[in-house]
Amino acid sequence: MHLDVQDLRNFYYRSPLGRAAQKSLRDRMLELWPEAKGQTVVGFGFAAPLLRPYLKDARRVVTLMPGPQGVMPWPPGMPNTSVLTEETAWPIETGHVDKLVVLHGLETCERPSDLLEECWRVLGPGGRALFIVPNRAGIWARGDGTPFGFGRPYSPSQLDTQLRKHQFLPERHIGALYQVPSRSKVMMKTAALFEKVGRQLPTMLAGGAFMVEATKLVYPPKGQVKRVRKRISVLDGLTEPAVGRARSQG
Repeated sequence: MHLDVQDLRNFYYRSPLGRAAQKSLRDRMLELWPEAKGQTVVGFGFAAPLLRPYLKDARRVVTLMPGPQGVMPWPPGMPNTSVLTEETAWPIETGHVDKLVVLHGLETCERPSDLLEECWRVLGPGGRALFIVPNRAGIWARGDGTPFGFGRPYSPSQLDTQLRKHQFLPERHIGALYQVPSRSKVMMKTAALFEKVGRQLPTMLAGGAFMVEATKLVYPPKGQVKRVRKRISVLDGLTEPAVGRARSQG
């Protein structure tokens, strides 16, 4: 079940907790991808809050928003990059994306396998995808007060299995959202400290969300059918000559 785009916008842009979550996720992403100069960057779901750092130098930035969620113009005061799209049929050419960010897209999709197939299709050779999902063991997934409490949360091993099944190679894992998902002013003041401490923890102790950076595997080609050769004799299928049968009967 997708959240409405208005609810997502209100959380990330109009609430202190949402702005803190946006900063946590974006800072972690920039540790992996500090720049995207001359590249095509695509976000799916509600990835817009993370993509602003790439607007200046990227060749193109596209924010795809699924139909059940709805779309909003983005970025404010600049040419719009947002596109309302079918979840599993994107208006993107095959193999043209250098960086793909999926936030609030995979865990809420009713056809995650088809979505991953579409992610694989648009990613170019050498391209990288970043999947951001709620941590199944985290406290953010245990309540519906934030967008991370909706849809299906994942464990790192569950997401890795899904990605490998669809010909992605998971390469790096990092956690995010170590602060407590509380709107209390006291807890908000400690958010920066929790985030700083959390980044020193092992990935298996990820916070409210974790990120998996994956690359596209192209061998063996998808859809390839492995044919098994069957050894046959040159005499297979030949019948005994009629004359020989007649003589034997005589």
